[in-house]
Amino acid sequence: MTASPAISSHASNRLLSPPRLIALIGFASFALVAGAWFFELVIHLRPCKLCLEQRVPHYAAIGLALAALVLARSPQLQRLVLLGLAGLMAWSTGLGIYHAGVEWGWFIGPNDCGGAAEPAAAGMQDFMKQLQTTRIVACSEAAWRFLGLSLAGWNALASAGLFLLALLGLLQRPGRA
Repeated sequence: MTASPAISSHASNRLLSPPRLIALIGFASFALVAGAWFFELVIHLRPCKLCLEQRVPHYAAIGLALAALVLARSPQLQRLVLLGLAGLMAWSTGLGIYHAGVEWGWFIGPNDCGGAAEPAAAGMQDFMKQLQTTRIVACSEAAWRFLGLSLAGWNALASAGLFLLALLGLLQRPGRA
């Protein structure tokens, strides 16, 4: 027994309602940032400057999504939030493509891309030890790859998918859902 097209269309509209899309994009951004922190803190992959910059749109998306879920009750505000999330995910996609391109040698990376700063040394001996053990993380070297893509490439793909979800929400007729 199959559902009629009218029922199935109505059910998919509810699943893709602006509040649910906002929540999904916010949760996905949270998951991406949590994954980045996992690789940094548990796997001990030090992020470079571009890695850290790629997190910024996701931090903003998390905050925007949380604020919208609490405050944006009108369809117009929800559409405005989806527009903001689409912009953030477009920015994140661009950063991911740029960083992956730097890793593949397609683009020239920033001159100051040397990795995240170490915590400040407590004394001269700690400072000398840091100098001997600090590993500079270059933006042009992928620290990890899965299926041929670096974390920057995966971020670009995930962000592009989230961008498309935000656009899907914007293309829906207001008041549906």
